[in-house]
Amino acid sequence: MSAFQTATVLSVRHWTDTLFSFTATRDPGFRFQNGQFAMIGLEVDGRPLMRAYSMASANHEEALEFFSIKVADGPLTSRLQKIREGDRILVGRKATGTLIAGNLIPGRRLLLLSTGTGLAPFASLIKDPEIYETYDTIVLAHGCRQVSELAYGEQLVDGLRSHEFFGSLVRDRLLYYPTVTREPFRNRGRITDLIASGQMFADIGGPDLDRETDRVMLCGSPGMLAELQTMLEARGFTEGNHSTPGHFVVEKAFVER
Repeated sequence: MSAFQTATVLSVRHWTDTLFSFTATRDPGFRFQNGQFAMIGLEVDGRPLMRAYSMASANHEEALEFFSIKVADGPLTSRLQKIREGDRILVGRKATGTLIAGNLIPGRRLLLLSTGTGLAPFASLIKDPEIYETYDTIVLAHGCRQVSELAYGEQLVDGLRSHEFFGSLVRDRLLYYPTVTREPFRNRGRITDLIASGQMFADIGGPDLDRETDRVMLCGSPGMLAELQTMLEARGFTEGNHSTPGHFVVEKAFVER
């Protein structure tokens, strides 16, 4: 257990039958960059049961926040979804991940493209003041099947826009683009299709995808990641990593379980 810290659950909110978020205490020694993830989990039969979770909280916040799916037969999530205030969880001592600003070469517009709980690392990034100093525009796109699954992101963005300190930055620079695939909504369709057709850029009133000015972060379903990576590479975008910054970065650490 020495690789893990113990944290106390501070709050739990169930957004839908399949999505919930929770906050937990943060050890003063736990450091991370916005966009990174850590291993978190529970002690089960005397052993740690862990999986990778992005911090949805920013690194300047006192508490940790996570955004999770519920999987009825998932080894961890079937248990984690039942946590309550005051319960204990395990948090890995080391944070890592590719979705950090330093893995991108300089640009003017940052596209944060997510599906489902892939929104979590971007929840952290859009609370980072340095992102707004680095980019002229930040586009947060979040694709879900149903309108109800957008609630976490909608409340997050609304809260930032009205925030005492971040409000002016966010209102001027952050463009939020939610879209759904299975219900009527103002934005309808898969993120991949909306980008390929140019519809997303027409909707937000911005130029089409441009390698010279756009930098992209991807987090979501394996199918979405593969399709967007192929699309970006076909347009001359190169993938960045810790050793060589690029035009886009992909988080490949998550498997829904």
